[in-house]
Amino acid sequence: MSVIQQVVFRIDEEEYGIDIMKVFVIEKYQEVVKVPNTPEYIEGVINLRGEVLPIYSLRKKFNLNKRGIDDNTKVIVTYTNGMKIGFVVDSVQEILNINEENVEETPKIVSGINRQYIKSLAKVDKRMIILIDIDKIVSEEEQAELLQAAEV
Repeated sequence: MSVIQQVVFRIDEEEYGIDIMKVFVIEKYQEVVKVPNTPEYIEGVINLRGEVLPIYSLRKKFNLNKRGIDDNTKVIVTYTNGMKIGFVVDSVQEILNINEENVEETPKIVSGINRQYIKSLAKVDKRMIILIDIDKIVSEEEQAELLQAAEV
């Protein structure tokens, strides 16, 4: 029986998971420097240990209602398509080992553009965790915009 490790986080009431091998570090949210003329889902950039890091809002990407920043807000820094990107999430819950037998394909009822981001669904006890493909969240065009934002 194979096990996958996921960093489980929340946006609104939903739980999502990212493959732990894609995660560089989890940071407390810090104020971002807004970059003019960037798409709404690019929050801006931060200085992370001397490195300019673009910050991306999964909440905005998923078209969810706006929410304020609080003490639970975190930035998950990932390696995505060869670059480091910080993703803002409401909170990070845990690092979870999930048996692959508890992972199911995305149901056909999930359609539209968001389906491409969803790798699968995991059932853990009475919870349903949406496992996302972090590499597919950011398109090539968005990646270019993030690189441009980081160079400002």
